Amino acid sequence: MSFIERSRRESTPALARLLGDAAMSRAALGACGFPVAILDAMHTARPVTYINPAFEHFFGCRSDEVLGRGLGELIFRGDEALVHRMLAEAMPRRSAKAWSRDGTLRHVELSFGPLRHADGRTNYWVVAFSDRTEVEKLRAEIESLRTLQAAA
Repeated sequence: MSFIERSRRESTPALARLLGDAAMSRAALGACGFPVAILDAMHTARPVTYINPAFEHFFGCRSDEVLGRGLGELIFRGDEALVHRMLAEAMPRRSAKAWSRDGTLRHVELSFGPLRHADGRTNYWVVAFSDRTEVEKLRAEIESLRTLQAAA
């Protein structure tokens, strides 16, 4: 980086850099090929504040239908307590059963990441989903074959 480039960067107002970083983060989340949801940790209900297009496609719901609602209501058949338990646990990854809008069962692995305020409080939870449905189908098929083999 040249001296001129470094000088320009250093003289860029902090707000402009912050807004640029925020826009870049939103673009990165939007381009992710796996479902991502962001929950408001400051509100006791932990409502969804953002979903990316992959979440919309995977679970079959539009962002205008999702924002402000609880994740449990949307994909865990109304089980908001499950979401609160998962957030309270110290496990950053967890497997669970979720359902898309049309009722299709989705085996998912959830990864949780807190976004913290400068004082250490968690402001938001980022929840990323990995589709494990095919793996679970194969696992069930193998178990079925083992059962048949043991019976023979």
